[in-house]
Amino acid sequence: MTGLNELRDGEYTAVVDTIDDGLATVFFEQDGEEVGSATIDADTLPVEARHADAILTVDITDTEITRLKYEPDRTEDRNQAAQDRFDRLSSRPPRDDDT
Repeated sequence: MTGLNELRDGEYTAVVDTIDDGLATVFFEQDGEEVGSATIDADTLPVEARHADAILTVDITDTEITRLKYEPDRTEDRNQAAQDRFDRLSSRPPRDDDT
């Protein structure tokens, strides 16, 4: 876990991993690559984003979160893509004797 002090100033995509005992573990991405993670107070998150896999746009300035914006459409799209991958992987290919 890197923590906010390891992240440069800028805009990030943040993905909530877990929320436990009032703390949220959040992974930060830039340009599609994970660049760090941090544990933050769950109350910092918008109410609608206080769940696993929530996606937010986050600005960080001087190791502080200065803006959090929940992205419900991106959250749904990412969850649907993950479900589609799971469904594809969990379906077995037909065997020759299945016809």
